[in-house]
Amino acid sequence: MLNSIRNFSKTLFAKILLVIIIIPFVFWGMGGVFNSGNTNNIVKINNQSISTQDFIDHINTSNLNSNMIKDNIDNNILEELLGNLISQKILKMEVKNLNIHISENILVKRIKQNKNFRDDDKFSRTKYEKFLLSQNMTAPVFELKLKENELRKQLFSYVSGGIKSPSFLINNTFKDQTSKMEIDYINLERIYKKENDFSDTEIKRFINDNEDNLKQDYIDFSYVKITPQNLIGTDEFNQLFFKKIDELENNLSNGVSYESLVREIKLNSTKKNKYIIGKKNNEIEEKIYLKRKENKTQLIEEDEFYILYNISKIDKILPNINNEKFKKRINKILFNKNKYEYNQKLIESINLNKFNESNFQEFANKDSLKIENNIFDSIRDDKKFEKNSIKYLYTLGKNDFALINDDNNNTYIVKIKKIYSDNLDFNSKEFINYNNQTNIKMRDNIYSSYDYFLDSKYEVKVNQKTLERVKNYFK
Repeated sequence: MLNSIRNFSKTLFAKILLVIIIIPFVFWGMGGVFNSGNTNNIVKINNQSISTQDFIDHINTSNLNSNMIKDNIDNNILEELLGNLISQKILKMEVKNLNIHISENILVKRIKQNKNFRDDDKFSRTKYEKFLLSQNMTAPVFELKLKENELRKQLFSYVSGGIKSPSFLINNTFKDQTSKMEIDYINLERIYKKENDFSDTEIKRFINDNEDNLKQDYIDFSYVKITPQNLIGTDEFNQLFFKKIDELENNLSNGVSYESLVREIKLNSTKKNKYIIGKKNNEIEEKIYLKRKENKTQLIEEDEFYILYNISKIDKILPNINNEKFKKRINKILFNKNKYEYNQKLIESINLNKFNESNFQEFANKDSLKIENNIFDSIRDDKKFEKNSIKYLYTLGKNDFALINDDNNNTYIVKIKKIYSDNLDFNSKEFINYNNQTNIKMRDNIYSSYDYFLDSKYEVKVNQKTLERVKNYFK
Protein backbone atom coordinates (compact mmCIF):
# COMPACT_ATOMS: atom_id res chain seq x y z
CA MET A 1 0.00 0.00 0.00
CA LEU A 2 1.01 3.59 -0.34
CA ASN A 3 3.64 3.56 -3.07
CA SER A 4 4.76 7.11 -2.41
CA ILE A 5 5.99 6.27 1.08
CA ARG A 6 6.43 2.48 0.93
CA ASN A 7 10.12 2.77 1.70
CA PHE A 8 9.28 4.35 5.02
CA SER A 9 6.31 2.27 6.16
CA LYS A 10 6.63 -1.39 5.35
CA THR A 11 3.48 -3.53 5.51
CA LEU A 12 1.40 -0.86 7.17
CA PHE A 13 -1.65 -3.04 7.23
CA ALA A 14 0.19 -5.62 9.29
CA LYS A 15 1.55 -2.91 11.60
CA ILE A 16 -1.89 -1.72 12.51
CA LEU A 17 -3.05 -5.30 12.96
CA LEU A 18 -0.30 -6.01 15.44
CA VAL A 19 -0.42 -2.73 17.28
CA ILE A 20 -4.03 -1.94 18.11
CA ILE A 21 -3.52 0.46 20.98
CA ILE A 22 -4.88 3.58 22.55
CA ILE A 23 -2.24 6.31 22.33
CA PRO A 24 -1.97 9.02 24.99
CA PHE A 25 -2.32 12.68 24.00
CA VAL A 26 0.82 14.79 24.04
CA PHE A 27 -0.15 18.30 22.85
CA TRP A 28 2.63 20.67 21.81
CA GLY A 29 0.61 23.47 20.25
CA MET A 30 1.85 22.81 16.74
CA GLY A 31 -1.24 24.29 15.15
CA GLY A 32 0.29 27.75 15.36
CA VAL A 33 2.81 26.81 12.70
CA PHE A 34 0.04 27.08 10.11
CA ASN A 35 -2.40 29.89 9.52
CA SER A 36 -5.73 29.60 11.19
CA GLY A 37 -8.27 27.97 8.93
CA ASN A 38 -5.61 26.49 6.68
CA THR A 39 -7.27 23.88 4.53
CA ASN A 40 -4.21 22.60 2.71
CA ASN A 41 -4.26 18.86 2.19
CA ILE A 42 -1.15 16.81 2.78
CA VAL A 43 -2.48 13.59 1.24
CA LYS A 44 -5.18 12.66 -1.26
CA ILE A 45 -6.53 9.09 -1.33
CA ASN A 46 -8.71 8.60 -4.39
CA ASN A 47 -11.36 11.30 -3.89
CA GLN A 48 -10.77 11.80 -0.16
CA SER A 49 -8.18 13.96 1.56
CA ILE A 50 -6.12 14.13 4.72
CA SER A 51 -5.69 17.73 5.80
CA THR A 52 -2.57 19.22 7.27
CA GLN A 53 -4.45 19.67 10.53
CA ASP A 54 -5.35 15.97 10.54
CA PHE A 55 -1.67 15.15 10.28
CA ILE A 56 -0.77 17.62 13.04
CA ASP A 57 -3.40 16.06 15.29
CA HIS A 58 -1.99 12.62 14.50
CA ILE A 59 1.53 13.75 15.39
CA ASN A 60 0.24 15.22 18.65
CA THR A 61 -1.16 11.83 19.63
CA SER A 62 1.90 9.83 18.57
CA ASN A 63 3.46 9.48 22.03
CA LEU A 64 6.57 11.24 20.67
CA ASN A 65 7.69 14.60 21.94
CA SER A 66 9.03 17.32 19.66
CA ASN A 67 12.68 16.66 20.55
CA MET A 68 12.35 12.99 19.67
CA ILE A 69 10.91 13.89 16.29
CA LYS A 70 13.58 16.53 15.69
CA ASP A 71 16.36 14.06 16.47
CA ASN A 72 14.92 11.53 14.02
CA ILE A 73 13.79 13.88 11.28
CA ASP A 74 16.48 12.56 8.92
CA ASN A 75 15.43 8.98 9.72
CA ASN A 76 12.05 9.67 8.09
CA ILE A 77 10.11 9.64 11.35
CA LEU A 78 7.45 12.02 9.93
CA GLU A 79 7.08 9.90 6.81
CA GLU A 80 6.53 6.91 9.07
CA LEU A 81 3.85 8.76 11.04
CA LEU A 82 2.19 9.95 7.86
CA GLY A 83 2.22 6.41 6.49
CA ASN A 84 0.50 5.20 9.63
CA LEU A 85 -2.18 7.89 9.30
CA ILE A 86 -2.75 7.03 5.63
CA SER A 87 -3.08 3.38 6.55
CA GLN A 88 -5.65 4.20 9.22
CA LYS A 89 -7.61 6.32 6.73
CA ILE A 90 -7.63 3.55 4.13
CA LEU A 91 -8.80 1.00 6.67
CA LYS A 92 -11.63 3.35 7.70
CA MET A 93 -12.63 3.59 4.04
CA GLU A 94 -12.54 -0.21 3.74
CA VAL A 95 -14.69 -0.61 6.87
CA LYS A 96 -17.24 1.82 5.40
CA ASN A 97 -17.21 0.18 1.96
CA LEU A 98 -17.76 -3.28 3.47
CA ASN A 99 -20.50 -1.92 5.75
CA ILE A 100 -18.88 -3.32 8.89
CA HIS A 101 -20.53 -2.28 12.17
CA ILE A 102 -19.93 -2.75 15.88
CA SER A 103 -22.67 -2.64 18.48
CA GLU A 104 -22.62 -0.49 21.62
CA ASN A 105 -23.04 -3.65 23.69
CA ILE A 106 -19.72 -5.02 22.39
CA LEU A 107 -17.95 -1.77 23.22
CA VAL A 108 -19.35 -1.81 26.76
CA LYS A 109 -18.27 -5.43 27.09
CA ARG A 110 -14.72 -4.62 25.91
CA ILE A 111 -14.41 -1.81 28.44
CA LYS A 112 -15.74 -3.90 31.31
CA GLN A 113 -13.44 -6.81 30.40
CA ASN A 114 -10.31 -4.64 30.25
CA LYS A 115 -8.12 -5.81 33.13
CA ASN A 116 -6.87 -2.25 33.68
CA PHE A 117 -10.38 -1.23 34.68
CA ARG A 118 -11.11 -4.12 37.04
CA ASP A 119 -10.83 -4.45 40.78
CA ASP A 120 -11.48 -7.74 42.57
CA ASP A 121 -12.52 -9.18 39.23
CA LYS A 122 -15.21 -6.52 38.82
CA PHE A 123 -15.40 -3.45 36.61
CA SER A 124 -14.27 -0.36 38.51
CA ARG A 125 -15.60 2.97 37.30
CA THR A 126 -13.03 4.68 39.51
CA LYS A 127 -10.14 2.96 37.72
CA TYR A 128 -11.76 3.78 34.37
CA GLU A 129 -12.06 7.46 35.23
CA LYS A 130 -8.50 7.60 36.59
CA PHE A 131 -7.24 6.09 33.33
CA LEU A 132 -9.06 8.73 31.30
CA LEU A 133 -7.61 11.49 33.46
CA SER A 134 -4.09 10.09 33.16
CA GLN A 135 -4.44 10.10 29.37
CA ASN A 136 -5.98 13.56 29.23
CA MET A 137 -8.88 11.92 27.43
CA THR A 138 -12.66 12.14 27.68
CA ALA A 139 -14.81 9.01 27.73
CA PRO A 140 -16.34 9.75 24.27
CA VAL A 141 -12.87 10.14 22.72
CA PHE A 142 -11.64 6.92 24.31
CA GLU A 143 -14.74 5.03 23.26
CA LEU A 144 -14.45 6.37 19.71
CA LYS A 145 -10.87 5.10 19.51
CA LEU A 146 -11.94 1.78 20.97
CA LYS A 147 -14.70 1.55 18.38
CA GLU A 148 -12.21 2.22 15.57
CA ASN A 149 -9.93 -0.52 16.89
CA GLU A 150 -12.81 -2.99 17.12
CA LEU A 151 -13.88 -2.15 13.56
CA ARG A 152 -10.34 -2.85 12.37
CA LYS A 153 -10.41 -6.18 14.15
CA GLN A 154 -13.68 -6.96 12.40
CA LEU A 155 -12.09 -6.04 9.08
CA PHE A 156 -9.10 -8.30 9.73
CA SER A 157 -11.48 -11.09 10.72
CA TYR A 158 -13.45 -10.48 7.52
CA VAL A 159 -10.30 -10.72 5.39
CA SER A 160 -8.90 -13.85 7.04
CA GLY A 161 -12.00 -15.27 8.68
CA GLY A 162 -12.57 -19.01 8.82
CA ILE A 163 -8.93 -19.80 8.05
CA LYS A 164 -8.03 -23.42 8.64
CA SER A 165 -4.66 -24.85 7.70
CA PRO A 166 -4.68 -28.17 5.83
CA SER A 167 -3.01 -31.06 7.61
CA PHE A 168 -0.10 -31.31 5.18
CA LEU A 169 0.92 -27.68 5.88
CA ILE A 170 0.74 -28.28 9.63
CA ASN A 171 2.89 -31.36 9.16
CA ASN A 172 5.37 -29.34 7.06
CA THR A 173 5.65 -26.74 9.84
CA PHE A 174 6.39 -29.55 12.27
CA LYS A 175 9.03 -31.07 9.97
CA ASP A 176 10.66 -27.68 9.29
CA GLN A 177 11.28 -27.20 12.99
CA THR A 178 12.04 -30.71 14.18
CA SER A 179 13.81 -32.50 11.31
CA LYS A 180 17.31 -33.70 12.03
CA MET A 181 20.00 -33.38 9.39
CA GLU A 182 23.34 -35.14 9.04
CA ILE A 183 26.09 -33.51 7.02
CA ASP A 184 29.63 -34.23 5.92
CA TYR A 185 31.79 -31.14 5.66
CA ILE A 186 35.30 -29.94 4.87
CA ASN A 187 36.94 -26.87 6.40
CA LEU A 188 38.09 -24.80 3.41
CA GLU A 189 40.18 -22.48 5.59
CA ARG A 190 42.91 -25.13 5.43
CA ILE A 191 43.39 -24.73 1.71
CA TYR A 192 43.18 -20.97 1.31
CA LYS A 193 46.43 -19.14 0.86
CA LYS A 194 47.41 -17.71 4.26
CA GLU A 195 47.73 -13.97 4.84
CA ASN A 196 51.51 -14.13 5.25
CA ASP A 197 52.01 -16.36 2.20
CA PHE A 198 51.74 -13.61 -0.39
CA SER A 199 55.05 -12.60 -1.94
CA ASP A 200 56.39 -9.05 -2.18
CA THR A 201 55.87 -9.27 -5.93
CA GLU A 202 52.15 -10.05 -5.47
CA ILE A 203 51.80 -7.25 -2.93
CA LYS A 204 53.55 -4.69 -5.17
CA ARG A 205 51.42 -5.72 -8.18
CA PHE A 206 48.23 -5.30 -6.17
CA ILE A 207 49.34 -1.88 -4.86
CA ASN A 208 50.20 -0.67 -8.37
CA ASP A 209 46.81 -1.81 -9.68
CA ASN A 210 44.89 -0.18 -6.82
CA GLU A 211 47.06 2.80 -5.89
CA ASP A 212 44.28 5.42 -5.80
CA ASN A 213 42.03 3.29 -3.59
CA LEU A 214 44.83 2.52 -1.14
CA LYS A 215 45.85 6.10 -0.47
CA GLN A 216 45.10 7.29 3.05
CA ASP A 217 44.16 10.70 4.42
CA TYR A 218 46.81 12.48 6.47
CA ILE A 219 45.58 15.72 8.01
CA ASP A 220 47.04 18.89 9.48
CA PHE A 221 44.81 20.39 12.17
CA SER A 222 44.69 22.47 15.32
CA TYR A 223 42.23 22.23 18.18
CA VAL A 224 41.24 23.56 21.59
CA LYS A 225 39.43 21.66 24.31
CA ILE A 226 36.94 24.00 26.01
CA THR A 227 35.68 23.35 29.54
CA PRO A 228 33.99 25.62 32.10
CA GLN A 229 37.23 25.54 34.08
CA ASN A 230 39.53 26.81 31.32
CA LEU A 231 36.97 29.19 29.82
CA ILE A 232 35.45 30.93 32.89
CA GLY A 233 37.44 29.48 35.81
CA THR A 234 34.70 27.29 37.33
CA ASP A 235 33.62 23.65 37.09
CA GLU A 236 29.97 24.57 36.65
CA PHE A 237 28.12 24.56 33.34
CA ASN A 238 26.39 27.85 34.14
CA GLN A 239 24.70 30.61 32.18
CA LEU A 240 27.93 32.54 31.66
CA PHE A 241 29.64 29.51 30.14
CA PHE A 242 26.85 28.85 27.66
CA LYS A 243 26.66 32.56 26.83
CA LYS A 244 30.34 32.44 25.77
CA ILE A 245 29.72 29.23 23.81
CA ASP A 246 26.82 30.96 22.01
CA GLU A 247 29.08 33.90 21.19
CA LEU A 248 31.69 31.50 19.86
CA GLU A 249 29.13 29.75 17.67
CA ASN A 250 27.84 33.08 16.33
CA ASN A 251 31.33 34.25 15.46
CA LEU A 252 32.07 30.94 13.80
CA SER A 253 28.90 31.16 11.69
CA ASN A 254 29.89 34.71 10.72
CA GLY A 255 33.16 33.48 9.25
CA VAL A 256 35.57 34.49 12.01
CA SER A 257 38.84 32.57 11.57
CA TYR A 258 40.00 29.81 13.88
CA GLU A 259 43.03 31.84 14.93
CA SER A 260 40.88 34.83 15.88
CA LEU A 261 38.48 32.63 17.84
CA VAL A 262 41.33 31.09 19.80
CA ARG A 263 42.80 34.50 20.58
CA GLU A 264 39.40 35.71 21.78
CA ILE A 265 38.87 32.84 24.24
CA LYS A 266 42.57 32.99 25.25
CA LEU A 267 43.27 29.26 25.19
CA ASN A 268 46.30 27.35 23.96
CA SER A 269 45.85 25.54 20.69
CA THR A 270 47.26 22.08 19.98
CA LYS A 271 48.62 21.48 16.46
CA LYS A 272 49.05 18.16 14.64
CA ASN A 273 50.68 17.53 11.26
CA LYS A 274 50.32 14.51 8.96
CA TYR A 275 47.99 12.90 11.48
CA ILE A 276 46.41 9.49 10.92
CA ILE A 277 44.64 7.23 13.40
CA GLY A 278 47.01 4.72 14.98
CA LYS A 279 46.96 2.13 17.72
CA LYS A 280 47.17 4.61 20.60
CA ASN A 281 44.69 7.29 19.70
CA ASN A 282 43.97 10.50 21.52
CA GLU A 283 40.16 10.45 21.77
CA ILE A 284 39.72 14.08 20.75
CA GLU A 285 42.16 13.82 17.85
CA GLU A 286 40.45 10.68 16.62
CA LYS A 287 37.06 12.44 16.63
CA ILE A 288 38.51 15.28 14.58
CA TYR A 289 40.07 12.86 12.09
CA LEU A 290 36.74 11.07 11.62
CA LYS A 291 35.13 14.44 10.83
CA ARG A 292 37.78 15.38 8.25
CA LYS A 293 35.28 15.53 5.41
CA GLU A 294 33.16 18.17 7.14
CA ASN A 295 33.71 21.92 7.58
CA LYS A 296 37.31 22.92 8.10
CA THR A 297 36.53 24.88 11.25
CA GLN A 298 33.92 23.52 13.60
CA LEU A 299 32.74 23.51 17.21
CA ILE A 300 31.51 20.15 18.45
CA GLU A 301 29.88 19.27 21.75
CA GLU A 302 30.88 16.35 23.96
CA ASP A 303 29.39 15.27 27.30
CA GLU A 304 31.75 17.26 29.51
CA PHE A 305 33.45 19.70 27.11
CA TYR A 306 33.50 21.34 23.68
CA ILE A 307 36.08 21.01 20.91
CA LEU A 308 36.97 23.87 18.59
CA TYR A 309 39.10 22.68 15.69
CA ASN A 310 40.41 23.70 12.31
CA ILE A 311 41.59 21.31 9.58
CA SER A 312 44.09 23.18 7.46
CA LYS A 313 45.22 20.45 5.07
CA ILE A 314 44.32 16.94 3.91
CA ASP A 315 46.90 14.93 1.94
CA LYS A 316 46.15 11.62 0.23
CA ILE A 317 49.31 9.56 0.57
CA LEU A 318 50.15 6.01 -0.37
CA PRO A 319 51.82 4.41 2.65
CA ASN A 320 55.28 2.90 2.30
CA ILE A 321 55.18 -0.78 1.37
CA ASN A 322 57.71 -1.46 4.12
CA ASN A 323 55.28 -0.13 6.71
CA GLU A 324 54.27 -3.27 8.62
CA LYS A 325 50.75 -2.07 9.36
CA PHE A 326 50.14 -1.22 5.70
CA LYS A 327 51.68 -4.50 4.54
CA LYS A 328 49.46 -6.42 6.95
CA ARG A 329 46.44 -4.60 5.59
CA ILE A 330 47.35 -5.53 2.00
CA ASN A 331 47.92 -9.16 2.99
CA LYS A 332 44.44 -9.26 4.52
CA ILE A 333 42.88 -7.76 1.41
CA LEU A 334 44.69 -10.29 -0.80
CA PHE A 335 43.62 -13.13 1.46
CA ASN A 336 39.95 -12.11 1.28
CA LYS A 337 40.18 -11.57 -2.47
CA ASN A 338 41.74 -14.97 -3.00
CA LYS A 339 39.16 -16.62 -0.73
CA TYR A 340 36.26 -14.92 -2.50
CA GLU A 341 37.45 -15.90 -5.98
CA TYR A 342 38.04 -19.50 -4.90
CA ASN A 343 34.58 -19.75 -3.32
CA GLN A 344 32.89 -18.20 -6.35
CA LYS A 345 34.36 -20.85 -8.65
CA LEU A 346 33.27 -23.60 -6.26
CA ILE A 347 29.72 -22.18 -5.96
CA GLU A 348 29.49 -21.91 -9.74
CA SER A 349 30.51 -25.55 -10.08
CA ILE A 350 27.86 -26.59 -7.49
CA ASN A 351 25.12 -24.52 -9.15
CA LEU A 352 25.91 -26.06 -12.55
CA ASN A 353 25.69 -29.55 -11.01
CA LYS A 354 29.34 -30.14 -11.88
CA PHE A 355 30.25 -31.01 -8.30
CA ASN A 356 29.28 -34.48 -7.07
CA GLU A 357 30.17 -37.06 -4.45
CA SER A 358 33.22 -38.17 -6.41
CA ASN A 359 34.49 -34.58 -6.63
CA PHE A 360 33.88 -34.18 -2.89
CA GLN A 361 36.03 -37.21 -2.07
CA GLU A 362 38.75 -36.24 -4.56
CA PHE A 363 38.67 -32.72 -3.18
CA ALA A 364 39.44 -34.01 0.30
CA ASN A 365 42.07 -36.53 -0.81
CA LYS A 366 43.88 -34.11 -3.09
CA ASP A 367 44.38 -31.47 -0.46
CA SER A 368 44.75 -33.89 2.45
CA LEU A 369 41.64 -32.51 4.08
CA LYS A 370 39.58 -34.25 6.71
CA ILE A 371 35.93 -34.98 6.03
CA GLU A 372 34.07 -34.27 9.26
CA ASN A 373 30.51 -35.08 10.32
CA ASN A 374 27.78 -33.21 12.18
CA ILE A 375 24.13 -33.83 13.04
CA PHE A 376 21.70 -30.93 13.55
CA ASP A 377 18.98 -31.59 16.10
CA SER A 378 16.74 -29.06 14.32
CA ILE A 379 16.84 -25.93 12.21
CA ARG A 380 17.56 -23.99 15.42
CA ASP A 381 20.73 -25.97 16.21
CA ASP A 382 23.35 -23.27 15.65
CA LYS A 383 26.03 -24.48 18.08
CA LYS A 384 28.62 -25.05 15.36
CA PHE A 385 27.53 -23.08 12.28
CA GLU A 386 26.04 -19.69 11.66
CA LYS A 387 22.23 -19.76 11.97
CA ASN A 388 21.44 -18.33 8.52
CA SER A 389 23.69 -20.97 6.97
CA ILE A 390 21.72 -23.66 8.79
CA LYS A 391 18.42 -22.21 7.57
CA TYR A 392 19.83 -22.36 4.04
CA LEU A 393 20.86 -26.02 4.47
CA TYR A 394 17.29 -26.89 5.48
CA THR A 395 16.06 -25.64 2.09
CA LEU A 396 18.21 -28.27 0.35
CA GLY A 397 17.71 -31.98 -0.19
CA LYS A 398 19.68 -35.17 0.37
CA ASN A 399 23.05 -35.30 -1.49
CA ASP A 400 23.01 -31.57 -2.24
CA PHE A 401 26.19 -29.51 -1.75
CA ALA A 402 26.60 -26.00 -0.40
CA LEU A 403 29.07 -23.51 1.07
CA ILE A 404 28.30 -22.30 4.59
CA ASN A 405 29.97 -20.30 7.35
CA ASP A 406 30.39 -20.43 11.08
CA ASP A 407 30.18 -17.43 13.41
CA ASN A 408 33.90 -16.74 12.91
CA ASN A 409 33.39 -16.43 9.13
CA ASN A 410 35.21 -19.69 8.42
CA THR A 411 33.94 -21.34 5.24
CA TYR A 412 32.98 -25.00 4.76
CA ILE A 413 31.82 -27.12 1.84
CA VAL A 414 28.95 -29.31 2.96
CA LYS A 415 27.18 -32.40 1.68
CA ILE A 416 23.67 -33.19 2.94
CA LYS A 417 24.08 -36.83 3.96
CA LYS A 418 20.75 -37.70 5.62
CA ILE A 419 17.52 -35.99 6.67
CA TYR A 420 15.58 -37.51 9.52
CA SER A 421 11.98 -36.36 9.83
CA ASP A 422 8.93 -37.77 11.58
CA ASN A 423 5.31 -37.01 10.93
CA LEU A 424 3.29 -35.04 13.46
CA ASP A 425 0.94 -37.01 15.67
CA PHE A 426 -2.31 -35.10 15.17
CA ASN A 427 -3.61 -36.41 18.48
CA SER A 428 -0.64 -35.11 20.45
CA LYS A 429 -0.45 -31.99 22.61
CA GLU A 430 2.04 -30.52 20.11
CA PHE A 431 -0.61 -30.38 17.39
CA ILE A 432 -2.26 -27.22 18.71
CA ASN A 433 1.08 -25.36 18.73
CA TYR A 434 2.00 -26.28 15.15
CA ASN A 435 -1.55 -25.70 13.97
CA ASN A 436 -1.46 -22.17 15.41
CA GLN A 437 1.92 -21.45 13.85
CA THR A 438 0.70 -22.59 10.45
CA ASN A 439 -2.48 -20.51 10.75
CA ILE A 440 -0.37 -17.44 11.54
CA LYS A 441 1.75 -18.05 8.44
CA MET A 442 -1.34 -18.39 6.30
CA ARG A 443 -2.85 -15.21 7.75
CA ASP A 444 0.39 -13.34 7.10
CA ASN A 445 0.23 -14.43 3.46
CA ILE A 446 -3.40 -13.32 3.23
CA TYR A 447 -2.62 -9.95 4.79
CA SER A 448 0.27 -9.50 2.40
CA SER A 449 -2.02 -10.22 -0.56
CA TYR A 450 -4.63 -7.86 0.85
CA ASP A 451 -1.97 -5.20 1.20
CA TYR A 452 -1.23 -5.44 -2.52
CA PHE A 453 -4.95 -5.34 -3.25
CA LEU A 454 -5.29 -2.08 -1.29
CA ASP A 455 -2.27 -0.76 -3.15
CA SER A 456 -4.11 -1.08 -6.44
CA LYS A 457 -7.49 0.00 -5.08
CA TYR A 458 -6.40 3.27 -3.47
CA GLU A 459 -4.28 5.86 -5.25
CA VAL A 460 -2.26 7.79 -2.68
CA LYS A 461 -0.76 11.19 -3.54
CA VAL A 462 1.41 12.95 -0.96
CA ASN A 463 1.84 16.74 -1.13
CA GLN A 464 5.60 16.84 -0.67
CA LYS A 465 5.71 20.63 -0.27
CA THR A 466 3.28 20.51 2.65
CA LEU A 467 5.19 17.62 4.20
CA GLU A 468 8.39 19.68 3.94
CA ARG A 469 6.67 22.56 5.77
CA VAL A 470 5.91 20.26 8.68
CA LYS A 471 9.48 18.91 8.64
CA ASN A 472 10.92 22.41 8.59
CA TYR A 473 9.01 23.24 11.75
CA PHE A 474 10.98 20.61 13.66
CA LYS A 475 14.27 21.52 12.06
